[in-house]
Formats: sequence, C-alpha cells, structure tokens
Amino acid sequence: MLDIYDEFRKLVAVLDEHEIDYALCGGMAMAVHERPRMTIDIDVLIQAESLDRVMAIATELGYRIRGKDMSFANGAVEIRRVSKIDPESGDLLSLDLLLVTPQIRMVWDSRVESEWEGGTLSVVSRAGLIALKQLRRSGQDLDDIKALEEGDRDA
Repeated sequence: MLDIYDEFRKLVAVLDEHEIDYALCGGMAMAVHERPRMTIDIDVLIQAESLDRVMAIATELGYRIRGKDMSFANGAVEIRRVSKIDPESGDLLSLDLLLVTPQIRMVWDSRVESEWEGGTLSVVSRAGLIALKQLRRSGQDLDDIKALEEGDRDA
C-alpha cells in the first residue's frame, strides 16, 4: 500500500538533494496551513525549466505512467501528471507538477518556508493557495478557499 506521506518525503529529499526549487501546493499544503483535508495526490509547483529534471526524478521514484497534460484558466495553470501503481495493492498515486506561468508568478514569489521533520519545506503561501484555487474553482477548490479564508479570520 502506498503511503502518500512517505512518497512525499522521498520526493522532497531528492528535490532538495538536487537543489531543485519547488513549493508544495494542493491538499497537502492545506494541512501545512492548518486546514487539513483528505487528498489522493501530491501537488508541487515548479519552474518550467526544472520540468525535465523533476520528471527524471519522478521516474526514478517509480512514477512511470504519464498522464495527459492539463491546462486551466486560459493557460494560467499548466499541470503535468505522472503516476505510479503499487504492485502489491494496485493503489494509484499521482504526482501533479504545476508549472510556474507568468499568470501565477506571484504565487511562486510568495511561497514560504515551513519547519518540517527537522528541516524546511517550501510551501505555497496561504494567499498563493487561494489565488491558485480561484483560477480553477472546482467544488473542492471552493471549499478549500472558504477554509483558508476562515483561517485568516482565526489568526
């Protein structure tokens, strides 16, 4: 059975080892911003020029199933998905690589460092996460925006 947190730890360790800048986003970033929720994938924001290196790393980590490229909000959000299947359980885990585009540069520029497992973790800021989610506006995104905005009021 694939453990999403173990998979994330492995990914971050290799990205850090190769000095590749990234920022956690999506459901796992919600937890960092004290609004945990269930998630079934790993979402990481990267610079477009790092894509080939990150894809090679993902392949080394077993993410060998390439999904269709996705684009939202007139190209503001570009996603490259790769997945892996646990041979024992048949569980699928996807890694969504969101590319920094000119329209979301401010999300990248506002990322924050968070203490994590004796080191630091780069995470999209609360405001950046809201901005990303406002571009897509799925039902889950709207729920996340509400939770993040409530968190702002709690602070």
